[in-house]
Amino acid sequence: MEIDNYIILTDQQLVMLADDGDAAAFETLFNRYRDGIRKLYLTRTGGNGDDADDLLQETFVKVFLNLDKYDATFTFGQWIYTIARNTFVDYVRKRRDDIPINTTAGAGGVTVNPPSYEASPEERFINGQRGAQLAERMEKLSPRYRRLVELRFFKEYSYEEIAAELGLPLGTVKTQIHRAREQLCKLIVDSDIL
Repeated sequence: MEIDNYIILTDQQLVMLADDGDAAAFETLFNRYRDGIRKLYLTRTGGNGDDADDLLQETFVKVFLNLDKYDATFTFGQWIYTIARNTFVDYVRKRRDDIPINTTAGAGGVTVNPPSYEASPEERFINGQRGAQLAERMEKLSPRYRRLVELRFFKEYSYEEIAAELGLPLGTVKTQIHRAREQLCKLIVDSDIL
């Protein structure tokens, strides 16, 4: 299968292929989630790129080793971000002794200076631009597809929740979400915004 064909596959389809040993499918999953997870780690580590890269690598090793344990009742995004969160919790536990301490301030003489969890002004600007560009592409989808994408990927509804919300059969929801995702991916790739 050509690499362009992987882009339109759902996460669940890619997981099945990757679990069967398809390296290109796993690479596609990695490329979908790499930047978001790395940005999360950069934010949580106070901008430490080396730690963020180490955590990112550790996360994807865990994902690769546990693909067979993925439960498709959850979105792949929920599953991978849970792994990322747990990896970060483990990192914090291991590094507690390395937290910077300022002994010159505070009533007790010791205060902890935790890393900032806020995005830098540059990151906020870039995220705002990408968000605006994505919203522009979303407007090009039909109202029905736009609603499905919003429910599934922004509000993270399950297929069953979407079917109940819209009063549609589950199979119809799955088919239409797949089509909506294909159209949105094509719009994004054609415009090269991400």
